[in-house]
Amino acid sequence: MTKLTAYTSYADAQKHFSAQKLWELVDGEPPLLNIAHECIDRHVDGDRIAVIIAHADGHDEILSFREISETSSRVAHYLHAQGIRAGDRIGIMLEPSLAFYASLFGVLKLGAIAVPLFTLFGPDGLQLRIKDCEPQILITNEAKAAVAATVPEVRTVIVNENWLNELAVYPAQFSTATHSDDLSIFQYTSGTTRELPDAVRHTHRALVMVLRAALYGTGVRPGERFFCPSSPAWGHGLWHGTLAPLALGATIGAYAGKFSAERLLKALHEHRFVNISAAATHYRMIKNSGVADQYTYAIEKLSFTGEPIDSDTTEFVRQTFGRAVCSMYGTTEIGVILASYPGAFDFPVKAGSLGKAVPGVLVEVHDAEARPCGPEVTGELAVWRGSKWVPTKDLGRIDEDGYFYHRGRADDVIISAGWTISAVEIEDAVLKHPDVLEAAAIGVADTLRGQIVKAFVVAERPGDENFTKEIQDSVRNYLSQHEYPREVAYVSELPKNPAGKVNRKALRDRERAATSVIPN
Repeated sequence: MTKLTAYTSYADAQKHFSAQKLWELVDGEPPLLNIAHECIDRHVDGDRIAVIIAHADGHDEILSFREISETSSRVAHYLHAQGIRAGDRIGIMLEPSLAFYASLFGVLKLGAIAVPLFTLFGPDGLQLRIKDCEPQILITNEAKAAVAATVPEVRTVIVNENWLNELAVYPAQFSTATHSDDLSIFQYTSGTTRELPDAVRHTHRALVMVLRAALYGTGVRPGERFFCPSSPAWGHGLWHGTLAPLALGATIGAYAGKFSAERLLKALHEHRFVNISAAATHYRMIKNSGVADQYTYAIEKLSFTGEPIDSDTTEFVRQTFGRAVCSMYGTTEIGVILASYPGAFDFPVKAGSLGKAVPGVLVEVHDAEARPCGPEVTGELAVWRGSKWVPTKDLGRIDEDGYFYHRGRADDVIISAGWTISAVEIEDAVLKHPDVLEAAAIGVADTLRGQIVKAFVVAERPGDENFTKEIQDSVRNYLSQHEYPREVAYVSELPKNPAGKVNRKALRDRERAATSVIPN
């Protein structure tokens, strides 16, 4: 029987896909399924490489499926000896490393619930999540011990050589017995530390569902080398960058430490990765690094997610890697629903588009009354789930060929003098100026127009009147006379959430605080 991984074309994806066929890609079947078995244990034959970790300090860490399988089994036995049982939550605050993967899959083998936590969380961010999920144990390293100590409610296990040596006394095999509907992972979305997003509660079955995103969103196939530099504390880095490709038998690349575009490029060059999926910010940083032409690449497929990618970066990626970068759109809550099918020879990639719906998913653009919008009409993206339309809180439109386009978050729309303006389009136009490195746009209050566009610009060039006029004229030329930023602020950096997306809400809050007037 031909598996879905054997098909690469868009036409075959539409013809052969079914949800049941996703189950043919895993060993388990309802009611039994375990993520750790699917991702690691069933691939241990020989000495196959599972993970290549590019560390920021320049060294590589190469882990085999067997090494992760045996160490994670020891972690499962160790946790059981500590009194951890199925359903208990275990926080994991580690960078990609043997300790991270062994802890993650060890927790899952035991039937406990893994809670990945971002290593850059300070005391506030960590404490909010610990109080929310109430883990029995927090596994972290010595560098984060001081932060962990600020949350005395949870027992902390420090990963070091002594801990790894302690694991050696436990067996290197562990028999899993989880059900597909058992909880497996609590995933926090990338909000600010002061505004705790709800944890999305995933079951082991979620692995099977995310294979659809792997097949059509990132284009992963068994045996290939696939790199995702996003942190596995977040949905993209964990599900699309780690679990799904490992389950398919791919070798994954991961990044540990402070991100450097050149360090990533060196890893792509030296280890001949053929597929990369990253945030739009990563691609912009590669472009701005100025060193991409110093390396050679084996890249055949590229994808991005998280936020729109500007047109200049899109063209840079095409020229540098010889391939179009493909969009993958979804959220932690609803999964991937739109994609540009990387690797599909019969799917023309349209620059700036989100692609089309992945097989088996219905997506529409709806107006304020939840009615379908016609081509080129902006509305809210909605997906059909559970016999009803679920709004995504993202604006979009569809063209005559059925391609979807992102128009920004619903709360990022700027209404100026009756005109509806997309922050995404403003930012794309500002970024076309050769001296602009990063840009964000918001609406700020104006007595005449209700709101005006204000752009925040990161650039090495000093921000003066001439620079401002050049930016404004550039936006006028690319968009229209009424959409240009009437105010331009020059900043050293833009506020971003932990996943690297520009935090426009933080900019809006900052503006409101700066302009508020306290009555006498």
